[in-house]
Amino acid sequence: MDSPFDVTRILKEAAGGQREALDRLLPILYDRLRSMAHARIRNEAPGRTLNTTGLVHEAYLKLIQVDQVQWKDREHFLAMASEVMRRILVDAARRRQALKRGGAARREELQDDPGLSDEQAATITKLDDSLRKMAEDHPRPAQALTHVHFGGLSNGEAARILDVSPATLERDLRFARAWLAREWGPDR
Repeated sequence: MDSPFDVTRILKEAAGGQREALDRLLPILYDRLRSMAHARIRNEAPGRTLNTTGLVHEAYLKLIQVDQVQWKDREHFLAMASEVMRRILVDAARRRQALKRGGAARREELQDDPGLSDEQAATITKLDDSLRKMAEDHPRPAQALTHVHFGGLSNGEAARILDVSPATLERDLRFARAWLAREWGPDR
């Protein structure tokens, strides 16, 4: 189990300009990032090219390239990891849909295609569009749903990130699910 104190200390060192500090972070958080990634892709089509390990590595590489972020603590890093994993999967789903509609003039092999079916790609992009729409009027429930369902964070971690009580997080999640059900209609 990673120590929140160690992670926070390493992130503060990295924010202070010690880029090599981030090299110590992956081994500490690897299992947690892996479980988050696994939660995101476990229901996707077999034979996908982006597996749990690939998603962790791609997300981590994107996270350590962000220079403007002043990392606060472990939860802040995991929240950002949650968002980055979501973007990676949404981008892959959008690419798949664009290719399906003839969006590429030449055949291109996607190295980071997570192996989504057409239906899964459509669902992920629709969910992302809905979350963006929800966030316009209800940002906290949209963030709660993103952290728990896309990011694979526990309810306790998401509550700490959003600085709310666990009961408030549960209310936000219920609201977000109800909002999505209304948005998508009774069929979904």
